[in-house]
Amino acid sequence: YAQLKPQDIAKIPGVNMVLGANEKFNLVEEVEANFGMEEQVVKNESIKHTLTFHPSFSAGDRTRSFLKVQDGCDYFCTFCTIPLARGRSRNASIADTLYEAAKLVNSPVREVVLTGVNIGDFGQGGNETFFQLIQALDTLEGIDRFRISSIEPNLLSHDIIDFCLNRSKRFMPHFHIPLQSGSDRILTLMRRKYDRALFQNRVEHIKAINPDCCIGVDVIVGFPGESEEDFQETMDFLHCLDISYLHVFTYSERANTTAVKLGDPVPMHVRKDRSKQLHWLSDRKKQQFYHSQLGKRKTVLFEQEEDGGKMYGFTENYLKVENPYDDSLINQLVPVQIEQLTFDQTVKATIEKQAIHE
Repeated sequence: YAQLKPQDIAKIPGVNMVLGANEKFNLVEEVEANFGMEEQVVKNESIKHTLTFHPSFSAGDRTRSFLKVQDGCDYFCTFCTIPLARGRSRNASIADTLYEAAKLVNSPVREVVLTGVNIGDFGQGGNETFFQLIQALDTLEGIDRFRISSIEPNLLSHDIIDFCLNRSKRFMPHFHIPLQSGSDRILTLMRRKYDRALFQNRVEHIKAINPDCCIGVDVIVGFPGESEEDFQETMDFLHCLDISYLHVFTYSERANTTAVKLGDPVPMHVRKDRSKQLHWLSDRKKQQFYHSQLGKRKTVLFEQEEDGGKMYGFTENYLKVENPYDDSLINQLVPVQIEQLTFDQTVKATIEKQAIHE
């Protein structure tokens, strides 16, 4: 927001400094240089031609860290402002990314989630690829788990799928794949780089290798021109796919995007109704997926947070497991047998304590 509409932020009472997407990395220097000055500072140079990128990771969570391996996007989907706000796709080298990831080896962190704007585009225009990156990360001793946060279906190659599900020691059987619409007509209007057939191919390939793999899907409702027939195509397509849950987004108009010029807006009450239908489908898909895991043995990484005497953790295939709070289990990889569904979309499990992995 500071990159796209800095003046809107500058008008907020009490704001002394606004830094854009590039300038925020110089926050300390900017504060030191302008400390004590009464004049407001607003800096947001165009990010259009920015090529610099430094991998970084989140801190403060004992269990999990988010490793940013890429930024920006070259796709220019008609509904999206990210290329304007974050610039073109860029990344560091695999060697530099590994160097940053290695800093987590001696920390308490046991799971690292790879993040970025379009991480599957890692290395585009160069001699390195995302597939090579995950192969390199898989050799990093001292980190038990890696997850891929989200990856475009056209960039989720069979090689990546096969490696993560068949040969990797550390990458978890969990993919999050944006679909956005189950209508090829709407996908074309969105300027997406795939069709229904490609998306279905990726899902079927994953499930053929590992039926227990968790697959999350992004979908947008109410895109301009989305007819009832288009929406029903999306519902039917998702209903037939062997997926685990949905992230549902209601389309909202964004300035400086092609989509706002398409006309034929979907009424807001229709958008809300379609969103409700997809949330219902998501709940059903998650329940079906969780039910399919009953009786199976998995490994849970329990987290530190306590909620009403309960603690939670996630299996390798992203089942959320509920357990009575026990601080001896925090940040431990705990073998369990999945036993029971709960009413709040978690599962209960029997712990095999003698096999806890320190």
